[in-house]
Amino acid sequence: MSLAIDPRFAARVRRDEPLSRHTSWHVGGPADVFFMPQDRNDLVAFLRALPAGTPILWLGLGSNLLVRDGGIRGVVISTQEALSALERRGEREVYVEAGVPCARIARQCAKWNLGPAEFLTGIPGTMGGALAMNAGAFGGETWRQVTSVETVDAHGEVRVRDASQFRGSYRHIEAPAPGEWFLAATLYFAGESSLEDTRALLEQRRRTQPIGEWSCGSVFTNPPGDHAARLIEATGLKGFRIGGAVVSTKHANFILNEGEASARDIEQLIAHVQREVARVQGLTLTPEVRIVGEAA
Repeated sequence: MSLAIDPRFAARVRRDEPLSRHTSWHVGGPADVFFMPQDRNDLVAFLRALPAGTPILWLGLGSNLLVRDGGIRGVVISTQEALSALERRGEREVYVEAGVPCARIARQCAKWNLGPAEFLTGIPGTMGGALAMNAGAFGGETWRQVTSVETVDAHGEVRVRDASQFRGSYRHIEAPAPGEWFLAATLYFAGESSLEDTRALLEQRRRTQPIGEWSCGSVFTNPPGDHAARLIEATGLKGFRIGGAVVSTKHANFILNEGEASARDIEQLIAHVQREVARVQGLTLTPEVRIVGEAA
């Protein structure tokens, strides 16, 4: 797909950029256009200059995302550098832009003694992704702390929306209007947190999850009253592999790329785990990971 891009943005646009460089699984084919805005104003101007109907994929840390080997037709926008503000506003509120890693938010809130924010250390993505899927860990959920958000649409129109306009559930958020993406959120913390508590949860995560290996985070949502990892382990799938993709022996709800996996290997392994758990346990697991792009 050949996209005409305004020459003003040429210095920040890459053509046919391999998304394996930008995803935590280290797989994924090329994006037609990969854009790294300088700041929010640059991002809004870019959106306004895009041809109408251009497909857009927003990318933070590239976790919770499987990009197929054929890549992405359209535009991928990287938010990390452009949307990086993290500020305390008032006694109990924190303003955070979409490109800020959740672990950084947890650490800073601990320094400010604001909580509950420790749970954010267990989310391997950015605030934008956490808002989009109501990410959670250690019993906490993102949208419990949100008071308002800023969004932008494909025309570059920026809006401020109250949290009450959104309906949140487990790993899902229902927006009041389609076609808007999160730029920032204001979070409210009624309690306290500490660096010691945050470090303790981080250590717990290191003990129980394959931190430092190539994964997307948790692959499947937990079914009501149970855990996906328990069901996968009980089915005997720890260590099962397809190509270079393998079910972690440390935590069964993680699929690892041991260095040579393709996106196809990973997608096939996800489907195999679903089939086997359904056959043995009588329950179909729902992927938490978002699968996008074209097959090679």
